[in-house]
Amino acid sequence: MSETVHKAPGTRRFLVILPLALFLALAGVFLMQLLSGRDIATVPSALLGEPAPQTSLPPLEGMNLPGFDSKSLTGKVTLVNVFASWCAPCREEHPLLMALSRDDRVTIAALNYKDKGENARRFLGELGNPYDAIGVDERGRAAINWGVYGVPETFLVGKDGVIRYKHVGPLSEASLDNKLMPEIEKALASP
Repeated sequence: MSETVHKAPGTRRFLVILPLALFLALAGVFLMQLLSGRDIATVPSALLGEPAPQTSLPPLEGMNLPGFDSKSLTGKVTLVNVFASWCAPCREEHPLLMALSRDDRVTIAALNYKDKGENARRFLGELGNPYDAIGVDERGRAAINWGVYGVPETFLVGKDGVIRYKHVGPLSEASLDNKLMPEIEKALASP
């Protein structure tokens, strides 16, 4: 004689409903995130409000500009732009950096990220050079210290040498007008 084991009807129903309940819970979490209004393009930076990382990089040869030295960031408002010649979005934002370079109130410095010197010089020769200093970050170590996720990224450093703002990705007219310029104005007004 064989014995048949019967599961209680409540157990079977629970096993059927459990995956559905988990799916609905996850869907609810995702829906809350979508409807929260939070800008998902904004990547938090642990360095905001902190002094710029100590960085000293050699200059890009053939440009007659100094390398990047974080000690030179104090006393002025500085944009630190991380770029590379192989980066298509860097080309996209470059005209905005050229326009910003005409604003004498702001200094623009660059970290040339994992790039070949001749390629970086060609890039700047074609598009123009908005930078007052360019440091070569051949191995990407300085970018890691700055908390860079990818290129391009732009940091705003106040007169006190403290990072005030970080923009991930290429600058656009909208991000320049609505986010970066107001932050620059605040940094310029600070002692």
